[in-house]
Amino acid sequence: MCEAHINDVIRRSFDIKSVKPSHKQNKTEIISVTPVDEEKLRKVIADIGYQVISVQSEEYMKKGLFGK
Repeated sequence: MCEAHINDVIRRSFDIKSVKPSHKQNKTEIISVTPVDEEKLRKVIADIGYQVISVQSEEYMKKGLFGK
C-alpha cells in the first residue's frame, strides 16, 4: 500500500506526467515537464509518514520512434 500512498500524494500535489514508485528498488521516479519543488516534495511525503532520502534530477529526453 505504500506505493499507492506515494502515487496519490504526488499526483495530487504536483503537475506531473507520471510517477512510478518501487518498494523493491527503494525509489520513486517522477516524470514532469517542469522541475518538482524538492522542499514541497519532502513535506508532502513526510506528511503521509514516509521520508525522502535523496533527490536526483535530470532533464527528460522524450524518445521518438526506435529510441531516437
